[in-house]
Amino acid sequence: MNFTPSTSRTSETLYLSAPAVVELVRRQGLRACLQGIADNIQADFLRWADFDKTARVASHSRQGVIELMPIADEVTYSFKYVNGHPGNTRLGLSTVMAFGVLADVTTGMPLLLSELTLTTALRTAAMSAVAARALARPGSRSMALIGNGAQSEFQALAFHHLLGITELRLFDTDGEATRKLLANLSDLPVTVRVCTSVAEAVRGADIVTTVTADKAKATIITPNMVEPGMHINAVGGDCPGKTELHPDVLRGAAVFVEYAPQTRVEGDIQQMPSDFAVTEVWEVLSQRQAGRASATQVTVFDSVGFALEDFSALRYMRDTALALGMGERMALIPALDDPKDLFSLLRQPTLASRVQHLPEMAEA
Repeated sequence: MNFTPSTSRTSETLYLSAPAVVELVRRQGLRACLQGIADNIQADFLRWADFDKTARVASHSRQGVIELMPIADEVTYSFKYVNGHPGNTRLGLSTVMAFGVLADVTTGMPLLLSELTLTTALRTAAMSAVAARALARPGSRSMALIGNGAQSEFQALAFHHLLGITELRLFDTDGEATRKLLANLSDLPVTVRVCTSVAEAVRGADIVTTVTADKAKATIITPNMVEPGMHINAVGGDCPGKTELHPDVLRGAAVFVEYAPQTRVEGDIQQMPSDFAVTEVWEVLSQRQAGRASATQVTVFDSVGFALEDFSALRYMRDTALALGMGERMALIPALDDPKDLFSLLRQPTLASRVQHLPEMAEA
């Protein structure tokens, strides 16, 4: 469904704070939110040609990266501000923090300002599920989850609710992260096995999801771990100098990406030649290209996160907030009686000055 903003003249922007989004997800239900965002992603990827697309704009430092992710169709513009700082947990901060905007293309008016930290986790997991539905073997029931940090619960829940995964095989070098994940999934009706190595976790798995956070050229999955028919959902390699897969894993698989110009710089395929063959997921979803060729073929979704997914998630959050009567109306943009007279804002008396001129009234 194409998002249609209000055509009424207004200078108010809907604001969804972090607490408001938490309450929205609780009221709507986590499963419904994952399904709704996945449905939006599927619908928007099928409109691929309608969007003005660009790779994200990134500012890198030794500590991490700060990025802007813009995209627009003829009706709606959106962007996300997001960081990636693996060392933030030592400071009591999230590794990923984000907010985003939806705006009316016709006027440029911001329609929504929303948190996107929690929402990014939801949309990343939803995107993983959308890709896996198209690429994994039908009837996949077992998933290895390598990296048990902040994204892991959302991946587990999305694959359980949207693909029917019933067995999770967990591994993380940080035992506390795994214990945290176990506690958070205690009510999920799945079989959970804690493993002592990556190799043990991936052995016999239908799907392997990697969500590691270290900003390093790592080789979490090596060729000897890969079994015929596996689908590898590589999520953690998402910026220059950060990988999770050995190059030979990529050479031996059919590789799928969100937006090739961005993934060649940021994804696991940054290790490969510039002409290394990949297929964009929208082509599979629209049936322009084949996905899995056989039950024994190995498929890789080299996921880095693309602005269209945030566009889809922001649409879902705004539509759901309006349906539930949630969010605040804020004056992010000044309201002017004469749009050509911006300076008039400074001539208007402030509340303090009006109060100073009322002593006679107070005495009376």
